Amino acid sequence: MNLIIAPFITLYASVFLLMAGVGLLGTYLPLRLTVDGISTQFIGFIMSAYFFGMCIGALYCPRLIRSVGHIRAFAAFAATTTSVVVLHGLFISPLLWVVLRFLSGLSTIGLYTVIESWLNECTVPTLRGRVMSVYMFVSYLGMGGSQYLLNFSPIQDMRTFFIICLLLMLCIVPISVTKSIYPELPHFDQVSVRRLIRKAPVGILGCFLAGLLNGAFYAIVPVFCHIIGLSIMNLSTVMSLTILGGMVLQWPVGVLSDRFDRTYMLASLCLAVALTGILIVFVAEYSFFLFLLVMILFGGLIFTIYPVSVARAHDLFDSAEIVPASSVLLLCFCIGATAGPVAASLTMTVTETGYAFFVYCAAVSLLSAVIIFYLRKKEVITIVAAEDHSSFIPMKGTSPAAVLIDPRTEMDNEAGTRKRQ
Repeated sequence: MNLIIAPFITLYASVFLLMAGVGLLGTYLPLRLTVDGISTQFIGFIMSAYFFGMCIGALYCPRLIRSVGHIRAFAAFAATTTSVVVLHGLFISPLLWVVLRFLSGLSTIGLYTVIESWLNECTVPTLRGRVMSVYMFVSYLGMGGSQYLLNFSPIQDMRTFFIICLLLMLCIVPISVTKSIYPELPHFDQVSVRRLIRKAPVGILGCFLAGLLNGAFYAIVPVFCHIIGLSIMNLSTVMSLTILGGMVLQWPVGVLSDRFDRTYMLASLCLAVALTGILIVFVAEYSFFLFLLVMILFGGLIFTIYPVSVARAHDLFDSAEIVPASSVLLLCFCIGATAGPVAASLTMTVTETGYAFFVYCAAVSLLSAVIIFYLRKKEVITIVAAEDHSSFIPMKGTSPAAVLIDPRTEMDNEAGTRKRQ
C-alpha cells in the first residue's frame, strides 16, 4: 500500500482539491443560470462549450507539457482555470460564459493530462491499476464532497466563485512542493482512425454514449432539481451521492465485465440505464428518499459505461494500436459530452417538462443497446475468452486523458516485444 499511496500523496492532494473545484463549478453554473432565468436550452449550449474545449485541448495541451515540464504546465493550467472562474464572477453574461466555458475546458484537460501522465510514468505496470483506483476514489470524493459547498452562500452570491477559485489555487501547492522527479509524456505513432473505428464499433459507440449521458448529467441534473423545487441542501445531496454512486459501482461492474462477454455487459448497462431513467420519472414526485436511491443507481450505471466500453475496445486492438486507439475513444467521449447537454436541454424545451431529461437518457440508452447487438456481428472478434480479456480499469468520464495511465498500454507493448524476440 505504501508503494501505491506514499509516492503520490502530493498528487492525490492536488487531485482532491482540483476535482472539488471543478465539480463545484460544474454544478453551480447551470444552477446559477437557472436562477437567473436563462432557458434550459441555452444552459445546455453553455455547458457543451466546456466539453468542446476539452476536445480541442486534448490535441494541443501535451505539446505545452513536453515544452515546459509537468509542474510548470500544471501551474499554468491551474492559473488559467482560476482566471476563467474569476471572469465568470465579474461578468454575468450568458454569451460570454460560452467562451469562458470553452476556455475552462481547454485548461482543465491540461490539468488532467499532467496528473495522469505523471502517474503513468512513475508507476510500475504491476501497481498501475491500483494506483488508478486510488486516483479515481480521490477524484470522486473531491467531486462528490464539494457539492455541499453550495450551501455556504446564496446562489446569486459571489462567494461561491471565491470558494471555487480558492480550491483551484490551492491545488497548485501540493504538486509544486513534491520531491518526485516529473516524467516526460510518451511519444507514439499515428494509426488510421477509420481502421480503428471499423475494428471496434461497439467500444466507439459505448464511449460516445457515455459522453452523451455524462455531459448531460452534469449540465442538466442541477437544473432539474431546481425545477422540481428541491432545496440547495437536497440538491447538493442528490449530486453528491449520485457521483459517489459511480465510484461505488466501478469495482463490481469491473469484476463482472472481466468474467462475462463485455458486449453483453455493455448492452445490459444500457438497458439498466433506460429502466432506471423511466423509474426516476415515476418516483421523483412521490418520495425524495426513493428518488435519491434510484439516482445513486443511475449515477453508478452511467459512470461505468465508459470504462467498460474502453475495455471492450482494447480486447480487439493490437499492442501498436493501444495509445492511438485510446485517444480515439476519448475523443468520441468528448464529442458525445459536447452534444449531450444540447440534446437533453432541447428535449426538455420541446416537451416543457424537466422529466424529459430522464426520458432522453432512457431513449438514447435503449437505442444504443439495440445498435450494440447489431454492431457486435461486424467486429473482427465477436467473442473474447475471459482469459484474453484486457483488464478493466476504472475511469472517470470527465477526464479524456485517462489513456496516459492505462496499464494495458505498457503491458501490451511489453508483450509485443516478447513476441518479436
